[in-house]
Amino acid sequence: MAATSPTSVKLSKGQKKMLRKQVKAQHVLRKNDGIATVSGPTEHLVIANGGLGNGVNRQQLLEVLQTFGTVETLLMSPNKPYALVTFRTIQEAREAHKGLNGQDLKTNGSSQPITLYVNFVEKVVHEEIPPLSLPPGLLVIEEFISLACEERLLAFADGNTHVTKENVQKSLKHRRVKHYGYEFRYDNNNVDKDKPLPGGLPEICGDILEQSMEKGYVKFKPDQLTINQYEPGQGIPPHIDTHSPFEDGIICLSLGAETVMDFRHPGGHSVPVMLPPRSLLVMTGECRYLWSHGITPRKFDVVPASEMPKTGIISADASNLTLNKRGTRTSFTFRKVRKKPCDCAYPEVCDSQIDCKCTNPTPSVPASDGDASKLEHKYVHDVYDEIACHFSDTRHTPWPKVVEFLKTLPDGALVADVGCGNGKYLGVNKDLFMRETI
Repeated sequence: MAATSPTSVKLSKGQKKMLRKQVKAQHVLRKNDGIATVSGPTEHLVIANGGLGNGVNRQQLLEVLQTFGTVETLLMSPNKPYALVTFRTIQEAREAHKGLNGQDLKTNGSSQPITLYVNFVEKVVHEEIPPLSLPPGLLVIEEFISLACEERLLAFADGNTHVTKENVQKSLKHRRVKHYGYEFRYDNNNVDKDKPLPGGLPEICGDILEQSMEKGYVKFKPDQLTINQYEPGQGIPPHIDTHSPFEDGIICLSLGAETVMDFRHPGGHSVPVMLPPRSLLVMTGECRYLWSHGITPRKFDVVPASEMPKTGIISADASNLTLNKRGTRTSFTFRKVRKKPCDCAYPEVCDSQIDCKCTNPTPSVPASDGDASKLEHKYVHDVYDEIACHFSDTRHTPWPKVVEFLKTLPDGALVADVGCGNGKYLGVNKDLFMRETI
């Protein structure tokens, strides 16, 4: 472990506290990510709490680091609470180690500043990330409409001139939504094909539909439209559009702000895709029927730091990632209502082809410890494995009542945070002695 201060120097109370935090950061890095620190000095540093997972973007951290010298490498991995940096010289790294340890850094994602803890490492390795491929049947067409057309569509979406008793604007938990053509029922993920909404699709969408058909993006002219509006921090859970209500070929127009949509194969393979404003997302075939898609509810997306490209797959290259603050995004999703049962090539996920008698059995008490263990793995372990990729991003803001409580405690009070998750309360009151378990 790194020795951060000569034993002959008498340390103040604050320095001792910072040293304990620094040593703790060493243990956490080694335990969770296999990062071993060294006594140094070297040109290479690991900066605990300075990662994308803490709400620190690349530009912000780079500006701070460059005050100490020339930064040759800066690696920031998705959702990780640390950054790795290489300076040109050992002296520059030594100055950064001295100047940044215990320093607070204000982030855009939280009202509470984070405290940086810096240690030397033997080397910083930049691993080459194999390129990802878009799911089969997925297209993203950039600048599908003009800026003027986008402004007209946004004005239409915000207006209430077409809202009727049968077609009211709803405020769902995750977003605002409005339907045209047919009402989509979220209680059964279906539409009532015998009860079309009056008025059909808005005339303002006519050119978009004609252009989509002319270019071959869809085979059938859509007759159902869902308008969603997402504020920063809102999203939509991963899902596959139900097979039985809609034909093959779903198109989605993004307006107002860019976002990252995650596509996941049943086998676990995940592909994050950037959707810029005015772009058209096309889902056909395997992508439409087999891959789930969703938007993680968070206020910042992990995106490439370079200017180009703005469309397509988000690579996991740690040398070119930063955070992008979300804005308000509006989407126009067009579908064609199906008249016959679906006979796609994916019967394992097709509600039309799954025998309706194959319902889940009535839950019963496990007959053995082995059965109980299987239930725990399915409904606890597997669930946490599924949400692990965005757990920290979607739980970044401390609850005000908890913050208020922690700030009322006397200095030196012992606090046990059982089930602390990503430790978002650990820095609220630095005069407390916090003990946490995950």
